[in-house]
Amino acid sequence: MSSKGTVVLAYSGGLDTSCILVWLKEQGYDVITYLVGLQCPMSMNLCLKTLSQLTIKLPSRMPLFVWRAGNDQIRFELTCYALYPEVKIIAPWRIPEFYNRFRGRKDLMEYAEKHGIPVPVTPKAPWSMDANLMHISYESGILENPKSHAPSDLYLMTKNPEDAPNTPDELEIEFKKGMCVCVSGLLTLTKDAPLLPPSGKHGIGRIDIVENRFIGMKSRGIYETPGGTILYHAHLDIETFTMDREVRRIKQGLGIKFSELLYNGFWYSPECEFVRHCIDKSQENVEGKVQLSVFKGHVYILGRESPSSLYNEELVSMDVQGDYDPCDASGFIRINAVRLREHHRLQGEAQLKQ
Repeated sequence: MSSKGTVVLAYSGGLDTSCILVWLKEQGYDVITYLVGLQCPMSMNLCLKTLSQLTIKLPSRMPLFVWRAGNDQIRFELTCYALYPEVKIIAPWRIPEFYNRFRGRKDLMEYAEKHGIPVPVTPKAPWSMDANLMHISYESGILENPKSHAPSDLYLMTKNPEDAPNTPDELEIEFKKGMCVCVSGLLTLTKDAPLLPPSGKHGIGRIDIVENRFIGMKSRGIYETPGGTILYHAHLDIETFTMDREVRRIKQGLGIKFSELLYNGFWYSPECEFVRHCIDKSQENVEGKVQLSVFKGHVYILGRESPSSLYNEELVSMDVQGDYDPCDASGFIRINAVRLREHHRLQGEAQLKQ
């Protein structure tokens, strides 16, 4: 069989890409596997944004790329088209010859066994796993039934909270411009890496959800995000402590929009670039330290401090009058009551007419 050309396979070492590697060779392609290690504590699975950026730097004489199936196919391809418009993509899960031969993961496992392909999936653990720098996700197999409880041996990053230590661990997290820069005195460039041991042993960051995929279907997924969950709670606290109320309300809306854009693969869209700039602006004064404890699946905030705090202890004190005049509240309440009075007045008139 003459060669159909050279393809670069974004290879994770999982069931799909391991089988696709052999299948592509059967189809007559010369395959270059592209594997990137990003110091992920769980596996060699690829971080989407970094992989796409690195992949497009390959020589143009290898213009064909192959992506796995699932929601990531949209994210990978949109990113590549944005950065390398000339790219040609082969997606086996959208090729009839492939998906008619492999109806599901069971067929892939049989194919792997037949061809001696080492894969991390077994009939006893037939779910899909994807780990990256932030978390690990599980889906497919027995998890496709939304009523099925996740097996206890599914979780790889966290302990069952019921089996967690009976003594909490205390941490201090420092932020500058909204970014975590220090955890309990340890400088960090890998964001949540120092948080993984205490959060994992206390079962922090487990969720089981049904989500709305971009292509229109609902899917069930189980996630473990131990370090990220601690960062979320700590950042939320220091942000509330240092950010103007109205700015934070706008930022919350932008956060929802940013999550949607990221989930749907539009990182390199102009609207996402705009939202990122706005969020970065909102974080200029988000700095300080948050003290917290982790214990049996929960994160408890203990205290916080910041040179940029908008918290005025004298202003809110019940023991010190400060600059706040209690009489001012009367006018404030009356003004806000005007709308409510008018609303119920009109309701009463409408009821009388009936």
